[in-house]
Amino acid sequence: MFIYHITSKNEWQQAHAKGEYLPANYSADGFIHCSKKEQVVRVANRAYTQQSGLMLLKIDTSLLSATVKEENLEGGSELFPHIYGPLPVKAVSTWVDFPCDTSGFTFPAKL
Repeated sequence: MFIYHITSKNEWQQAHAKGEYLPANYSADGFIHCSKKEQVVRVANRAYTQQSGLMLLKIDTSLLSATVKEENLEGGSELFPHIYGPLPVKAVSTWVDFPCDTSGFTFPAKL
C-alpha cells in the first residue's frame, strides 16, 4: 500500500542526508501526517496554498517499521494515515516537486 506526505524540499534534502525523515512538527504531533492518494490534492489545497518549494513523497508502507494508524484526530469521520515513528528514506519509492499554480494543486502524473 502507498500513502503520501507533503514536505518542503529543504526538509526532504536533510532527511536524505540522515537516512530518515521526521517533520519539524513531529515533536508536537507525535506522528507524521499522511494522506491516501485521493486525499492529497484536497489536503494540499486546504493546508499548503501560497507555499512554494514543496515535495510530495510516495511511501511504501510495507517498508516501514513504525506503526501506521488510520484515524481522524480533528473530529471528522474521514480517516487519514499517520506514521508513528521516523520515516526511513528507503521507504519513499518516489518523490516529486509539488507546485501550486493559480488554480491550486494537481496530483503529479509521475506518481
